[in-house]
Amino acid sequence: MKRIRILLADDHAVVRHGFKMILSAQSDMEIVGEAGNGREAVDLAAELRPDVVVMDVAMPELNGIEATRRLTAANPHARVLALSMHKDSVYVREILRAGARGYLLKDSGPADLVAAVRAIASGEGYLSPAVSDAVLNDYRKHVTNPIDLLSSREREVLQMLAEGKTNKEIAVVLNLSVYTVDAHRGRIMEKLNLHSINELVRFAVRNGLVD
Repeated sequence: MKRIRILLADDHAVVRHGFKMILSAQSDMEIVGEAGNGREAVDLAAELRPDVVVMDVAMPELNGIEATRRLTAANPHARVLALSMHKDSVYVREILRAGARGYLLKDSGPADLVAAVRAIASGEGYLSPAVSDAVLNDYRKHVTNPIDLLSSREREVLQMLAEGKTNKEIAVVLNLSVYTVDAHRGRIMEKLNLHSINELVRFAVRNGLVD
């Protein structure tokens, strides 16, 4: 069985030792290196090519967020599991944006650490349950989908257009004049910056309005 090669990056030697004890006890894991700061983590990742980098967010010289950004750009193969004391969504958002695949709170239990490393190694994401709500709320606050620009009626017209219905057919279904449907269609194309019915269909498929 291929073992998961892990690089530990944390500026506290005691913390690294604790993680090493937990992870080395797993038959499918091996610690290939340890880094005491972000710069060292970037250099070691390039040299050792680990499968997973367990990365402390707050480190001297180069913090975990910037280290993650550099590391994942240089080593797309390496997957970063961020470690932090902070449940604040800002930390989570920034390190995930930098390229981390998971976020584990430092007060999590050993079983959570092992589960997180396995999840990241297999290509899945991982979030400590305690930060999941913060991430979801943050996502809702910061992510704007162009479809949110449309009114309920415009979304209805968009779906029918994407399903291949003509303006006249839509007018009958919605009890509107053809002129009104055409006006809706024009506003939809303008709001979404679309220039053809093909682009409109692709947008509708991408946003789950039609199969």
